[in-house]
Amino acid sequence: MTHAQSSAGKPWQGRLLQPFLHFHDAIEHMPARRAQVRLLAFCGALGMPLYYTLWHYHFPQEYESPALRVMAALMFLPALFPHRFSNTWFSVYLFAGLTFELPFFFTLMFLMNHASTLWLHSLLVALVVLFHFDTRIAALAYLSGTLLACAVFAVLGDPGFLLDRQVMQQLPVHWFTIVVLSLVKVSRHVGTQQKLAGLAAGLGSVAHELRTPLVSVEANVRGLQRLLPRRTDTDASADAEGAAACQDALARIQFEVRHMHHMIDLFLLSASAVSSRLEAKESVGMHDTVTAVLKRYPFVSAAQRALVTVDLRADFHFPGQAELCVVILLNLLRNALKAIQRAGKGRVRIVIDGKRAVPRLLFIDTGCGIAASRLPLIFDRFYSYPAHNGSGIGLALCRQILQAWQARISCVSRDGAYAIFVLEFAQPVPSRFPSPHRAR
Repeated sequence: MTHAQSSAGKPWQGRLLQPFLHFHDAIEHMPARRAQVRLLAFCGALGMPLYYTLWHYHFPQEYESPALRVMAALMFLPALFPHRFSNTWFSVYLFAGLTFELPFFFTLMFLMNHASTLWLHSLLVALVVLFHFDTRIAALAYLSGTLLACAVFAVLGDPGFLLDRQVMQQLPVHWFTIVVLSLVKVSRHVGTQQKLAGLAAGLGSVAHELRTPLVSVEANVRGLQRLLPRRTDTDASADAEGAAACQDALARIQFEVRHMHHMIDLFLLSASAVSSRLEAKESVGMHDTVTAVLKRYPFVSAAQRALVTVDLRADFHFPGQAELCVVILLNLLRNALKAIQRAGKGRVRIVIDGKRAVPRLLFIDTGCGIAASRLPLIFDRFYSYPAHNGSGIGLALCRQILQAWQARISCVSRDGAYAIFVLEFAQPVPSRFPSPHRAR
């Protein structure tokens, strides 16, 4: 399979739909984002009739349109219920709504009022609001809405006015505003909020992962308390049964504690990776690292361990960091086993292929797969599917680490069938790096 298949055969379509899907999934997963969308929709639905009253009766303008105002107000109403939309319909609604409400409406009113000062400022504010959305969505809406407004004005008004100095001199101002907004969108405040969100997501994931083992530990302890009095029974068979039950409970407690330690280690490694330097600084052996990860992972049972096989076609070394490579492989293995658990079937196959000009590692699971609509989003930070299934930082962190090593990660998947993560590594290994050593 080639990387071209990773976007369901149409890479341009995946890139086009990605911002719409991402915005919809953010609304679906984040109550705060839903509240923001609803507040914006409420302000728009209320503002359209309110400003019609102001500009028509109190501060009369050359041109007003009750029909356009009513249509714009109605188009805001569906955004009060964003969770009711499917991905497809939301993408259509978001694009149509933004195009009509902001660049089309305000550009047309600006032209119909012959570039009055009031509508000059109103149009600039509309552009500022528009480009607080994803830049790709905003750019598409801006181009479509502006061109459509110019076409409508050419039919209803004076086409020659489109080239008037009052109109043309606004274009550099608008374009400069768009460029500045696009460059500074990620401000210091947004960065702080993202760090806080990441911390909250990490803590939530730790709590989620530790809750089940702790409940199991508590239940087994209660069982031991009930069984221990039986050890003083004179009946030898009852005593033997009690001892066996105690041993079984202790074994489960030992596994759960080991699992808890593993999850803590994984989150600590991930946290340190986020805050540390990610650049490659040593030569890492892939087979040694895979072997270390399989020894380190707390499989639920021997049967689960048997689901994972390693296909060593040819070992290879790559520039990286051994501990960070462990973080990557642990995340991929954990995700693969979760996919198998959700599907109720499947196996995991790890292929180490160093024979190629660009050596690669394949992580293949035949579990639940990934839907084509979700595939472009899986490497985005804080994105997780299903909702509340983890923190959404694992794959994003994997990609960030690999990019620092001049390597790349991609995914090919079929919903309900399989998911293949392809990791390709830079060659050759710089001579200045220390000789390879075994990951611990």
